[in-house]
Amino acid sequence: MRDWKLPREGGCRCGAVRVRVSAAPLVTMACHCTGCQRMSSSAFSLSAAIPAQGFEVIEGEPVLGGRRGPEAHHYFCPHCMTWMFTRPEGMDWFVNLRPTMLDGAEDFAPFIETWTSEKLAFAQTGAVHSYEALPPLDAYEGLMKEFAAWEG
Repeated sequence: MRDWKLPREGGCRCGAVRVRVSAAPLVTMACHCTGCQRMSSSAFSLSAAIPAQGFEVIEGEPVLGGRRGPEAHHYFCPHCMTWMFTRPEGMDWFVNLRPTMLDGAEDFAPFIETWTSEKLAFAQTGAVHSYEALPPLDAYEGLMKEFAAWEG
């Protein structure tokens, strides 16, 4: 089992919003969908699914931004507009944190990559599992168990 060096803190680019993580991620991911490409201004977005009870905003007040709709709430710093985390609708048991917000982000390599059907040809993540869209719902339990044992 990996030492996640918890708790960890981090923040947005300007430092106005700070977060603390006190629970190990359930899984780490890279998303290649065109929405994430545009919101991150990159080839893919990175995320770490953090149990909700192990995540807190400790300074500042993030605001909703990005694509707005019932499926996900994307939170940004109101000053520098850094995309920090997402709270998927109806899944309040975890928060999808952009792990690059944390000190020591190199520990959060993506275990799975999603939406490879929209992937830019040059984008490589090194993820263990790849999916053209999302993993089937019944695969998540096994993926999280495998991730917990993965040394990354």
